[in-house]
Amino acid sequence: QVQLVESGGGLVQPGGSLRLTCVASGFNFNGYLLNWYRQAPGKEREFLGSITGTGHAHHVDSVKGRFTISRDNTKSSAYLDLNSLKPEDTAVYYCKIDRLGVPYWGQGTQVTVSS
Repeated sequence: QVQLVESGGGLVQPGGSLRLTCVASGFNFNGYLLNWYRQAPGKEREFLGSITGTGHAHHVDSVKGRFTISRDNTKSSAYLDLNSLKPEDTAVYYCKIDRLGVPYWGQGTQVTVSS
């Protein structure tokens, strides 16, 4: 079955960096757009960007220049590099694909930015 598993979150100081990984299984990863979202406490889930199967990435303006999405189809994996982190980046980060009209989410990975 379709499965997405995020990892790489943790506690980081302001200004620090993290790399989040989303590992996919159960479908042909190469052919699907992969999306990244986050959800901060008490807020709605926020779209961060996406990457096509051929590696073309789009980032929303609010994170452009600090966050970078990439993928490695040979590893069925996508990545979200977080740089220059701020306390307001504290959230659970999720990857998502849509397959045959059905959304599939990972379980999320917690990122906490605090000194």
